[in-house]
Amino acid sequence: MGIDWFRDLAICIFGLVAAGVLIFVTVLLFSLYRRIKVILDSVKTTSKTIQCLSSYVGDEVVKPVIELAAIIQGVRQGIDTVGRLFKKKEGGKND
Repeated sequence: MGIDWFRDLAICIFGLVAAGVLIFVTVLLFSLYRRIKVILDSVKTTSKTIQCLSSYVGDEVVKPVIELAAIIQGVRQGIDTVGRLFKKKEGGKND
């Protein structure tokens, strides 16, 4: 039993420990991947829901409010125009 035998034993033990660590790290990474995949799928579903909701709000709420504001602005400008037509000119004679 010389030093070369202990060297070979150390190499074999190191190889077994390295293989065990590699298997452990692989299992750990796979488990982490599965958890992250579930979280990413949830985030993807949530973002799709938010996109649909914002589209619905834009079509059903914002669009009618903008149309109503445009109608009110048009009526206001019409009233101002009619008011200017019937307003007396100040100073001097009326033609």
